[in-house]
Amino acid sequence: MRAAAINLRALPEQRDLIDHAASLLGKNRSDFMLEAACERAQAVVLDQVHFSLDADKFRQFVDLLDAPPEHNPGLERLLAVKPLWDKG
Repeated sequence: MRAAAINLRALPEQRDLIDHAASLLGKNRSDFMLEAACERAQAVVLDQVHFSLDADKFRQFVDLLDAPPEHNPGLERLLAVKPLWDKG
């Protein structure tokens, strides 16, 4: 059960638009807004390019970047497939 309340003020036109979109997806306003807000929040967090690491974690990170890639048969199969635009 949800325990935290989030209150918003919106213009009637905004509310109507949200309600219409929610109904198209078979959702109620709260579920639609919570899902949309969480998707946007996750995108913002994932788009962050600055992060801090202590010296040990930074060394581990650099080691992972410098290491040769592991053998990946699935990727090799995918890269071996000739694209449709090259077939002819």
